[in-house]
Amino acid sequence: MAEDETELSDQQKKGIAKWFLINAPAGEIQYVAKDLKSVLKDDDVYNEAAAVAFPIYNKSHLIYLKMPGGYGDVLVTSYGELQDNEYLDPKTAQVVIVDHVKQVCKRVRPATDEELPSPYIEEYRYALEAELLKYAAEAYPKGSCAVYCTNGKDVEGPGSDFEFVVVISAARNSPHNFCNGSWRAIWNIEFRDDIQVLELKGKCQVGAHYFEEGNVQLDAKRECRDSTMFQGPDDTATAVVHLIRRHENEYMASLEGSYFDLSDNTFKELRRKLPVTRTLFPWHNTLQFNLKREIAEELRIGELHDIRRA
Repeated sequence: MAEDETELSDQQKKGIAKWFLINAPAGEIQYVAKDLKSVLKDDDVYNEAAAVAFPIYNKSHLIYLKMPGGYGDVLVTSYGELQDNEYLDPKTAQVVIVDHVKQVCKRVRPATDEELPSPYIEEYRYALEAELLKYAAEAYPKGSCAVYCTNGKDVEGPGSDFEFVVVISAARNSPHNFCNGSWRAIWNIEFRDDIQVLELKGKCQVGAHYFEEGNVQLDAKRECRDSTMFQGPDDTATAVVHLIRRHENEYMASLEGSYFDLSDNTFKELRRKLPVTRTLFPWHNTLQFNLKREIAEELRIGELHDIRRA
């Protein structure tokens, strides 16, 4: 090691390792982890970094895992987090214990009454989830979705406000083809009983990584708002999913439009329209340029030749 190089402390190594793990592209944290292990050559440092980084990564990327017992998928999200490593699956009323570093479900237990919403809230939540599942199966066949009650889960009847969060997550990972991608959408829905209005705030995020002989990443986000009438469970569910479908379709259309526009406009904008002379090159009359004469004049080659002959 060179004399001017300083050995990093274990704390610095953990900080760097956490950064790389948390910022790994969608579906690639296990590959990053494998490389970090070989670089660090210190299991204690790696394990401490992984214990912090993996839960952050898993929840921010809204990963979904297979539940044991054939219950289906569970979303790993802060909206369903009950305590460390325990996550509620509202579709099945099960609580899943997750191993974040291995990204697997270890075991499942039934949710308690205290962990579930009241019958009145569950009627709205269930109706919305049923409608959402139809939409997700059509739009994101390899994805997962869930509806969580984040405020007012103990409301017993009309007269009080409550809030839901709709989470949609889909990933398509193909590392053998050098590409991975993900779609994440979070919709906050506030049920305003006093004015009989539902207010929606959504955030959609698209990530993609292409790494065949290069490294190209896409990280695009969009936020939107909307509202609809507070109705019965079934009518409310239909109205909410209609709004979600419309906004997400508009966003997808805008992304596709941007890609089609890349070659015609965006890439051309990256090139200088005029040379440094600020004049267009006269391709129709190139004979007016005599490169040999100009170089000779610039370097005074003729004068040097005469001097040498003298």
